Amino acid sequence: MKAHKDRLILFNKPFQVLCQFSGGHPGRSTLAEYIKIPDVYPAGRLDYDSEGLLLLTDSGALHHLITNPRRKTEKTYLAQVEGSPGADALDRLRRGVRLQDGMTLPAKARLVETPDVWPRVPAIRYRKSIPTAWLELKIVEGRNRQVRRMTAAVGHPTLRLIRVRVGRWELGDLEPGTWKEIEVPGPEKSK
Repeated sequence: MKAHKDRLILFNKPFQVLCQFSGGHPGRSTLAEYIKIPDVYPAGRLDYDSEGLLLLTDSGALHHLITNPRRKTEKTYLAQVEGSPGADALDRLRRGVRLQDGMTLPAKARLVETPDVWPRVPAIRYRKSIPTAWLELKIVEGRNRQVRRMTAAVGHPTLRLIRVRVGRWELGDLEPGTWKEIEVPGPEKSK
């Protein structure tokens, strides 16, 4: 009998796709439109209006490894925000931000050049009077809409949010709506 091999799928979730396979609302896309592999499920979530790296697996152990809050798996996001965050806003993100559900853990936050990413459809509404900037944020929590709430709390609402990394796994050059299966590292043998 052939041993079961755990599966790990890296998927570039497009804008306005629900992170579920069924039970979507009429007119809303789900993962089922993109991934035709049975018995894989998201390890973590991305909001309907967020884009980028979503991990899917058929392994309960791997799912736990990726999503267990005690492991503090770092997630990296590129956020296009309204306005131009200054040193004070960045410092607040780095110290942690008070949200309705309490203080966040400190984030790694820095301004970055406009990234070379795919165009979003529909595009972000351009407003001549309000500049935008891009931030790279690294967080180890997974609260609901956390990055969006953090940037809003420091006065710079997020207009576009792309997750580019979860732990050791990177989005790389995956186009929106595409996925690849990668080799899952086996458990280390005890000595």
